[in-house]
Amino acid sequence: MEKDHHSLDNYSAFLFDLNGTMIDDMHYHVMTWFRILNELGAKVSMERTREECYGKNTELLERIFPGRFTLEEKNRISWEKEKQYQKEFAPVLKLTVGLQDFLKQLSEKGFKLAIGSGAIRFNIDFILDETGIRNYFNAIVSADDVDRSKPDPETWIRCAEILNIQPVECLVFEDTPKGVESARNADMKAIVITTMYQPEEFSLYDNVIGFINDFTDITVINLLKAV
Repeated sequence: MEKDHHSLDNYSAFLFDLNGTMIDDMHYHVMTWFRILNELGAKVSMERTREECYGKNTELLERIFPGRFTLEEKNRISWEKEKQYQKEFAPVLKLTVGLQDFLKQLSEKGFKLAIGSGAIRFNIDFILDETGIRNYFNAIVSADDVDRSKPDPETWIRCAEILNIQPVECLVFEDTPKGVESARNADMKAIVITTMYQPEEFSLYDNVIGFINDFTDITVINLLKAV
């Protein structure tokens, strides 16, 4: 009999992307990058900027300005970008609706939880310290911890390894096509939160088992009812 992927019985761990998933902040990242890239002379549109907001900051800069900056320069620009982002987002920082309760219930049910993010540790610490949810997570994998960014599966594979859980037993929460592709490459199912992208933009990915607006969605409620 085929497994019902909507049942928590199939999973031992829940893995969460950070930006755009646990917090609805991607607009702030896009706006900050849009300003900085154009100040540097890129002449990129807002839509192009949105499309390029994946992977490590140094990789984004290399895609926009191939060969222009040294690694030291890219790291400096990246650091400045994150400081600007944090300054602008801090006054409105809040968790995605329903997330804290969802994490609490999963933790109480004994599931292992992890964050797998393309953000640097500086940004992850900023979010976790401001929201007070660090204690829910058994593992955190940041951009600083991997060699290959999403859509490569390394981020999610590292999470599974730290948790000592088989990849197929992990369910990923993501908000971008690149993140869902990364989960698929890691042999993991995914639920998509539609903060930045619409369901039709994930039509290529057969590992998506549902779409949610936030963590009070009926899909999430049904997952919790399954155990």
